[in-house]
Amino acid sequence: MTERARATDGTRNLEHQRREKDGVVYFDRGVMEGAQGRRYQRLAIQTHFVKPHEDAAELITRYVRPLYQPGDVLSFGAKVLGMCEGSVRTREQVKPGFWARTLYRFAGHNSTGIGMHEPYKLQMTIDIAGLPRVLLATVLSALTKPFGVKGVFYKVCGHDIAGIDGFYPDSDFKEYHELAVINPPDAAKVCTRLARQTGIPVVAMDANDFHRNQLGKSEGFPLSDEQIQEAMRDNPSGQGRELTPFILLRALDPGREE
Repeated sequence: MTERARATDGTRNLEHQRREKDGVVYFDRGVMEGAQGRRYQRLAIQTHFVKPHEDAAELITRYVRPLYQPGDVLSFGAKVLGMCEGSVRTREQVKPGFWARTLYRFAGHNSTGIGMHEPYKLQMTIDIAGLPRVLLATVLSALTKPFGVKGVFYKVCGHDIAGIDGFYPDSDFKEYHELAVINPPDAAKVCTRLARQTGIPVVAMDANDFHRNQLGKSEGFPLSDEQIQEAMRDNPSGQGRELTPFILLRALDPGREE
């Protein structure tokens, strides 16, 4: 299948999944089956392009509450949550130094968008993790790469470096040309605050087509980590222009048909 055919097929799927209720547009991602007969309905809720320092609780009330049913839980996309928490940097705020301008040339391009092949992003990593740790991570990554070991750089750097996202000159959203978002610190604390404000249990997810990383969840969250991973296994949030940072997860009774 060609890239154009795949894109067309994806558009058709979105059109088939599209729903609207009380002015809220969402996409029915279908039912995901888990272990021991568990099943989850997933609704990907569309928002406007969220900008820094918007009120996360207000967004949940505006977009999620009209679709919410008792027992539902909410997956909140980490990048949008980072926007709301003001966990962002602009190009003007990031000043690539000697090491960033030197080391980025040796970084491989990563299609998931978290690669260090961009001097501004690498400088942010140095600012967050510190130069000694970044140099160590670079050396260990180079030594282990010939053996097929991946992800060493991010594991050594730590500090949630893989969550840096942005500075994309080709992004469909012009805001990402000059802006990078960092996963929000103390995600569990933020989720607990939002759950108390809105009455909806919240988990912060840094998800793409390769990984579904749970950054934190509100106190008393009714799903286990394993169940969250089951429900989000195919990345129902999607990528690109869909603007669906909210995934409403609904655990279904065995045998219930939707």
